[in-house]
Amino acid sequence: SIMKNICIHNRKELIESRKDLRRKLTPSEAFLWKHLRAKQLDGKKFVKQHSIGKYIVDFYLASDKLIIELDGEVHQNPAAMEYDEQRTAYLTGLGFSVIRFENKMVFDNLQSVLMEIRANYKEK
Repeated sequence: SIMKNICIHNRKELIESRKDLRRKLTPSEAFLWKHLRAKQLDGKKFVKQHSIGKYIVDFYLASDKLIIELDGEVHQNPAAMEYDEQRTAYLTGLGFSVIRFENKMVFDNLQSVLMEIRANYKEK
């Protein structure tokens, strides 16, 4: 329903968390954001620390319903992996595409990260 769609984006109760996360980007988030911000990548408007439902995603491209998540070491433990799976299932269930990169990959291989992002656009 339309109401459900309106309510899932940027819920009021997550505003402070989102502001906080935006102020404290991880080094890999800050590095990737430099290449996504201000429509630098193919004129696409990415936003950072956008909330969908109860989750705050690292980067979001509304035009393509594309979510980009960066994972550090913290995501390697079983509990975190299970949480990530539930979260991804919820988001893909709503019709979003979710792609994940390890933090290290962003620094070591930026070009392939950007290529992968481009490969996941809905509208070419």
